[in-house]
Amino acid sequence: MERRLTYPGPVPPDSGFIPGPTAADAADAGGVGPAAKASSAGPARVASARVEAASPGETPPAGRLLPEEFYARPVLAVARDLLGATVRHGPVSVRLTEVEAYGGWNDPASHAARGPTPRSAVMFGPPGRAYVYFVYGMHWCLNLVCEPTGSAAAILIRAGAVVDGLAVARARAPRLADRDLARGPGRLARSLGVDGALTGSLVIGGGPITVERPVAGDGVGGGVGGGTAAVCTGPRVGVRAALDLPWRLWLAGDPTVSAGPRPRRGPEGDGVRHGR
Repeated sequence: MERRLTYPGPVPPDSGFIPGPTAADAADAGGVGPAAKASSAGPARVASARVEAASPGETPPAGRLLPEEFYARPVLAVARDLLGATVRHGPVSVRLTEVEAYGGWNDPASHAARGPTPRSAVMFGPPGRAYVYFVYGMHWCLNLVCEPTGSAAAILIRAGAVVDGLAVARARAPRLADRDLARGPGRLARSLGVDGALTGSLVIGGGPITVERPVAGDGVGGGVGGGTAAVCTGPRVGVRAALDLPWRLWLAGDPTVSAGPRPRRGPEGDGVRHGR
């Protein structure tokens, strides 16, 4: 029997979801966005595209931090609005250019699809927490938990541009060009100095990671910053289920966006791009 995904709230026409009942938290969602997978540890705060008012390592003014209510909305709305936001950990901050959404228990590609485990328990809420997991035996990946408690949705932070603490990020990856320092989820986590010890930590203030809202007029992001830059969508990378959902979002033309899914021949040898 085919498993059909449903989504509790407003979604874009190309989201791949079958619209379901509107969630109370989704009244002003309006947007597309990515969610994340499950992991091992850590706090995370994400900041906005402009960071000049905060010195390296300094906590941004409370009014610029994205609050818990921001994350309590449908994951696709949150994902889109995160584009152009800035994630900060210690002296390094990264302006987000690419994210990937995971829908929770009803998304077969999500770590939460089989229910809570010691690793994925943080995905089940509350929202506004970091979910950090280890992959391929070498990389940490940073995710932000979304939607009301129990939904288990999350957004994988896939790529961005280092906008503060460049010398520190270069020292952590001395062989990479500046544009590649946070180009891909593993590199991004390394540039920020994020690891499993941070899973479960707050990203809404009071934790080592902060997320700042995009600045109005900056020309990027979704509804929060009022940006107008084109947002592209496509299949997620590295998944083995729900291959065709366009839940990877990125800013068009940005050089820090990572490579998408590798071309993979389907069962009919069609050469169509599928998840790895």
